[in-house]
Amino acid sequence: MRQLEDLRLQGQHFCTDAPYYRLLNAEQLTLSQNLKSEESTMAAEVLGWWGVPLGILAGTLRGSAPFLFVSLGECLTEKSGKINLGLEGTLLTGAMSAYAISYQTGSPWLGVLAAGLAGMVLGCIHAWLCIQPKVNDIAVGIAMIIFGSGIAFFFGKPFIQPSATQLPSLPLGAWSHLPPVQSALQICPLFLLGVAIAPLMQWFFKSTRWGLFIRAVGDSPDAAKAMGISINKVRMLCIIAGSFLAGIGGAYLSLYYPGSWTERISSGQGLMAVALVIFARWNPVQCLYASLLFGGAQAIGPALQSVGVDSYYYLFNASPYILTLAIMIITCSPKRTLTGAPGSLGTST
Repeated sequence: MRQLEDLRLQGQHFCTDAPYYRLLNAEQLTLSQNLKSEESTMAAEVLGWWGVPLGILAGTLRGSAPFLFVSLGECLTEKSGKINLGLEGTLLTGAMSAYAISYQTGSPWLGVLAAGLAGMVLGCIHAWLCIQPKVNDIAVGIAMIIFGSGIAFFFGKPFIQPSATQLPSLPLGAWSHLPPVQSALQICPLFLLGVAIAPLMQWFFKSTRWGLFIRAVGDSPDAAKAMGISINKVRMLCIIAGSFLAGIGGAYLSLYYPGSWTERISSGQGLMAVALVIFARWNPVQCLYASLLFGGAQAIGPALQSVGVDSYYYLFNASPYILTLAIMIITCSPKRTLTGAPGSLGTST
């Protein structure tokens, strides 16, 4: 903590100098992640090799929430037949908004709400652009990544040094007398909210009138139009709601894990969520399972390092990206059929 405070003090002198600013930004993010990962890997340090699975479990519970919220938002969007690659920018904007509001008001929950609303604003822009004739979803998504990232970096600079109020955690390990277990099983309420949303969203798609409308628009726009369903209205609402969820995922990043605001905080999780949705076959509950898998992949490196396995450390840290590439290679094989894919996904209709 002393190192992090020293860097904050140094930032008061160097924040106007671009090279020093970038160095400070990178070092602060690294220190913040290390401080958070100490709690996740404490079990591995105390219990030896037996603590490695517990360390990975702790990292899974803490690192999977951003994947979960963004993938659920993308799943909702793609069910309507649209692709939103701009959720990476939405994730960053949500993280910045949550941190700024939490710092200004002292309430992290107001920060979470602000992150969702910021995501909805970007979602409105993305949705309006996507319903224009002859507009390509991929091009719009790339533009929204740049726009959302630029907004977050520009307005977020004053909030890199200050310390915002963080989200609370639930002590699910209170039943154990071992401090490492107690530390590893501290869970943010936002994660439990995401776990609850996954089955609710699956029920929504299968058992509600609006869920039927969304699936009809995503699978067969012509049939939905014949039923009197407004295709543009349904898709706009899905994109906006999906962006709201992605914004909340950003709030989790800045207000809980790793619990700071820097420009590198997302690490491409918004883009990886697109591959995660494909891997989950557009099923919200399977998105939950896939998010836990990706979160666990992130925790392998720190857990092994805590027991002295320093070899191939960077390779283990790259596990989520390797997993993403593997999923894309497997699912894009011409010999495999993507079950569950909306019929109009990727088309111009």
